[in-house]
Amino acid sequence: MLALFGLGGLVYKATVIHRARRQTYYQPERADWIWYALLPGIAYVTIAIAALFLWTYPCLALFATAAGALALLLIGIHNAWDTVIHIVVVRLPGELE
Repeated sequence: MLALFGLGGLVYKATVIHRARRQTYYQPERADWIWYALLPGIAYVTIAIAALFLWTYPCLALFATAAGALALLLIGIHNAWDTVIHIVVVRLPGELE
């Protein structure tokens, strides 16, 4: 299940990157690519690799899984906060003020 979760996360990251490149409303900056694509991808890879080592090094694999899950939590908090700030600060032309 951990391997499927990690691989599913990587497929989801590929979808996010594809959609980010196609959209025209906002051009992502370097920090956006790091927080929305690179760091979650690393966390998903960590979880997928930890699944491979679960039988041979269970203690290390569980710590790696916990580190990946904690990373996803912290990245999610950062990205949610970043999205809220963007919505509050940037207004589309013609929106009510």
